[in-house]
Order: sequence, then C-alpha cells, then structure tokens
Amino acid sequence: MEFIQQNILLVTVAVVSGAMLLALSVRRPGSANSLTPTQATLLINRENAQLIDIREPNEYVSGHLSDSRNIPSESLAERAGELEQFKDTPVILVCQSGARSSAACSTLAKLGFSKVHSLAGGTVAWVEAGLPLKKGARK
Repeated sequence: MEFIQQNILLVTVAVVSGAMLLALSVRRPGSANSLTPTQATLLINRENAQLIDIREPNEYVSGHLSDSRNIPSESLAERAGELEQFKDTPVILVCQSGARSSAACSTLAKLGFSKVHSLAGGTVAWVEAGLPLKKGARK
C-alpha cells in the first residue's frame, strides 16, 4: 500500500494504459468475424472454406488469393445466389485492407450465411504474412 501511495502517478499511468488497451481490443470493428491470415489458412485447409474476393475486377487481376472467386462488393447481394451452396460452410471475404470485407460480412449474414468471416488486413496482411498471391483472372 505504501508503494502505491509513493508512486501514485506511475500506478495511474499503468492502470489507464491497461484500460485503453483493453478497450481497443474489445471495441475493434469486425473482430468477432475477422481472421488473421494464419487462421484463414487453417480454415481453408481444415474446413474447405470458400474465398470470395470482393474487390473490383481490375484489383482482382492484379493479385488475388489462389482459388478465390471474384464478386465485387457492389454486386454481392445480387449475386448471392451463386454462393447458395456455401450457406453452411465457412466463407472468407477478402478485400485490399479488410475494411470492405468487414462491411460485406453483414450483407451475407443477413442473407442467411451462417459462417461468414473477413480476412483482417485483406490482401495486404496476406502478403505481409509471406503468403502468395496469384496474378491474372481465375480459370
């Protein structure tokens, strides 16, 4: 108790910084359904997760995850029928930075998809993790 009284400023700084870190980790947008590249790789390998790249076609051609399907975010709701067979399997949405895919997760969730995830950090995080991108259109 004497230590706390003598170092009140130090203790206050430690408590405030800890509270701020906790608040940031709890309030991170999309954290409930976001996956790191490692988690995404495990989900792809273990549960045959489907990859949906929601970037524009020109972004997709410049580099995308192998075996991903390109459905731009603007047409995701209209083209959801193409994904009907994956309603009960894991679906991972991918964009450049993770912002668009987080928003698109709610669109698919409203359409009845039960296991929708977003790749946190998008293709940027994928490349930073040392994982490969495939160039060109999907064959």
